Amino acid sequence: MGTADEQIRVSKSVKQEIERRRRDGESYNDVLKRMFSPAGDRDFLAGFGRWSDERADRAREVRERYKKKSKERMHRRIEDT
Repeated sequence: MGTADEQIRVSKSVKQEIERRRRDGESYNDVLKRMFSPAGDRDFLAGFGRWSDERADRAREVRERYKKKSKERMHRRIEDT
């Protein structure tokens, strides 16, 4: 990483968004370059790694519960016919 050539002011919410999109080892400049690149809005990895393991596990558990309930409802309907 080099030194900054220019400084810009951004709102707190913009800075938070840049930090949210920041990957390990990236500078703010790297994030902005990636965001403004022609393929920046189609970055395949952009959505990966945002949830903690704990949150991802909870989401999987909820999904499994809903799948189980859905199957149970389907079997009850089949039995009712």
